[in-house]
Amino acid sequence: MMQKVEGIVIRTTDYGESNKIVTLYTREFGKIGVMARGAKKPKSRLTAVSQLFIHGTFLFQKSSGLGTLQQAEIIDSFKDVRHDLFLAAYAAYIVEMTDKLTDERQPNPALFDLLAKTLHYIDEGMDRDVLLYIFEMKMLAVAGIRPELDQCASCGRADEPAAFSVKEAGFLCGRCLYRDPHAYRLTTQVARLLRLFFYIELDRLGQISLKPETKQQMKTIISSYYDEYSGLKLKSKRFLEQLERMDFPSS
Repeated sequence: MMQKVEGIVIRTTDYGESNKIVTLYTREFGKIGVMARGAKKPKSRLTAVSQLFIHGTFLFQKSSGLGTLQQAEIIDSFKDVRHDLFLAAYAAYIVEMTDKLTDERQPNPALFDLLAKTLHYIDEGMDRDVLLYIFEMKMLAVAGIRPELDQCASCGRADEPAAFSVKEAGFLCGRCLYRDPHAYRLTTQVARLLRLFFYIELDRLGQISLKPETKQQMKTIISSYYDEYSGLKLKSKRFLEQLERMDFPSS
């Protein structure tokens, strides 16, 4: 039986001399794997469509194991992402995170849209750090480790947050700071951004310009939280951090 899906290539694995196993995140089924026979041959019609990040419609023969990819049409190849080492590093982190935090065949159309839009906006030149923080914040819910962002994680008061506590898994109000001496003290702006990035629809983002120190605090908080609760160890994240240490200016 043939099935047609809209999907994004989030991982490729060489299989034998000429084949590839292509992992797609699809709108219809969530994450699935298909065999692209002959995709490593330069003249194969599956070569272009089985590259990382490709967004397309994929027609595959369904079977009890891996389906077999028959043909595909590219919707977007994200050309700028492919030709820019930095953009590719951000995109690689996003697709690897999607791969690691999702199970096979668990449909999540909202996540598919988030993935497609995030890649699209990175390709369009929007601030890639902001896009990454939004993606990371939203993936906390997918990973089942969402922090408390609507009230104090300790006492439940809806006061202005004074700090973000990794230990208490969320915001702390001024009265509960004693619960975690290592909590990250927050400016009002960073508290609002953490909440905004968790809830916002990407289409409504507009232009957000953040100072380097604001970005640094957001990055530190989000990374610390993932390190504590997610168990993720991503090669793409290490590579991204190495690039940043080379001190290129970030857009």
